[in-house]
Amino acid sequence: MKSKRSLIPAVVALAIPLFFVTIALAGRGMGGWEQGSRYNRMYDPKTVETVRGEVISVDKIVPRKGMSYGLHAVLKTDMEEISIQIGPGWYLEKQDFKIAKGDTIEVKGSRIAYKEKPAIIAAEVRKGDALLKLRDENGVPAWSARRALRFSAGTMGKPVGFRVPPSAPAQF
Repeated sequence: MKSKRSLIPAVVALAIPLFFVTIALAGRGMGGWEQGSRYNRMYDPKTVETVRGEVISVDKIVPRKGMSYGLHAVLKTDMEEISIQIGPGWYLEKQDFKIAKGDTIEVKGSRIAYKEKPAIIAAEVRKGDALLKLRDENGVPAWSARRALRFSAGTMGKPVGFRVPPSAPAQF
């Protein structure tokens, strides 16, 4: 009887620190893309604009040291060639989402200076009738824990904000 009672405090003593370490590391699993990260703080709702053009390249980049890779495109508009930072690779890989060189897309997002050059952190990407919503009007990422827990009937398990019209295939 005494041995079982002496185990309880030991288990509790181990479980409490493990619980707090798990909570502390939860955001780190997003590879630097979590809400409130240094990268995501660059998104400014006051600098949101919409650009449209032809994709001239698509690649993977690591926006900041220590982050996981993200999808990046260069868009040729009527005015300029601009870098578009779309989102984290681990999130986009789970979406029905493809962008290829030669595609015509429309991007709504926050204009920033990235490595001293103009860039846009995407909030929405539209290709034809299909829309991928990556951030809300305040810049909160669709992949953040706060948004990822909100699901809606009819979205087939996708976070609220992802919409593909029934007439359009989910092809980006």
